[in-house]
Amino acid sequence: MKRNVETVILGAGIIGSSVAFHLAARGAKNILVLERDKTPLKLLESSASTARATGGFRVQYGTQINARLSLLARRQLLEFEAVTGVNPGYNPCGYIFMAESEAHLLELRASLEVQRAAGLMVSQEVSVSEIQSLNPALNLTGVLGGTFCPWDGFVRPVEIARGFREAAKRLGVQFEYGQDANLEFQQARVSGVRTKSEFISCERVVNATGAWAAELSRASGFELPVVPVRRQVAATIPTNVLPENMPMSIFVIDGFHLRVRDGRVLLLLPQDTPKEDPYNLEFEASWLKPLLERAHARVPVLCDVPIDPNFCWVGLYEMSPDHHALLGRAPNTENLYLVNGSSGHGVMHSSALGMLLAEIILELPTSLDVRALRPERFLEADPILGSSLL
Repeated sequence: MKRNVETVILGAGIIGSSVAFHLAARGAKNILVLERDKTPLKLLESSASTARATGGFRVQYGTQINARLSLLARRQLLEFEAVTGVNPGYNPCGYIFMAESEAHLLELRASLEVQRAAGLMVSQEVSVSEIQSLNPALNLTGVLGGTFCPWDGFVRPVEIARGFREAAKRLGVQFEYGQDANLEFQQARVSGVRTKSEFISCERVVNATGAWAAELSRASGFELPVVPVRRQVAATIPTNVLPENMPMSIFVIDGFHLRVRDGRVLLLLPQDTPKEDPYNLEFEASWLKPLLERAHARVPVLCDVPIDPNFCWVGLYEMSPDHHALLGRAPNTENLYLVNGSSGHGVMHSSALGMLLAEIILELPTSLDVRALRPERFLEADPILGSSLL
């Protein structure tokens, strides 16, 4: 069996759905989105990163390109419900970044200057007393100061993906599930994609497969420098010890951070990925000990709030070497487009990345200068440099 389409997008997560919508909204026709999961995204019921994201959104970054991506994405969030009919859940409660060393405080201050150069004027340095006012539950022993942005906050990743998907379908985009697909090539072009049941010829393919992106692109001859990295999330039992609108609170020295979602406190602490199986989504309970040591010391009201083992989970980041997305046409291939490697920022930047890739594909002026994100930058030894904290 064989059929022809104009564009195949591989991956129906938040980024693939965003690309599909933005292409269709700009007049592109005959778009097919293939997703290996058997059903549309549901919270924690899919291995896809979108369904396992905690839903943070921030504009505070240490590089201009990421700050500009967030500013572009925020403008779309403010219009999202009017455009798609779905509430994205954008709740600007803010992010607090806290420094416990002079070196980290200086780095946060330098990032504020980067943000101002990108056009973000509302982020600010905050004192220890100001941090305490923003989040009275924190034990700030050892904290020297930090930064805060009132535009940062939270979103609903699955709802944003649903909004893009439903709006794209209204514009004629087809979504098909339970479809594993491989690329087939003819010289320097993708000739189409092959599923278990058919060959689909197409003019172009978009790789939006998240943490699995490198496996798909390897056949093109370009070793996509994107690797999966596990991130675990612990959730408490339902509790009211912290308010739902508490700012995301991040201790930069070790990355420990927390937020409240749907009446539970979500606790996170970055940890190394097991090298033997980075795609393993089984929760490692041993990680709870160092996590809870930090949580109880830094947020004392949590000492008597148990973790709910049935509501802890693992998700995957798609990490690039410089922790920035790869956006644009793949090196060595005329019609394979990449939107990969967002490094934990995919949900935040999905609106912007989908718009920008659609503009690139359709050869329209881009809403931002995205040369810094070009996939070949690693071949050119020209990675994006910026703060290691943000």
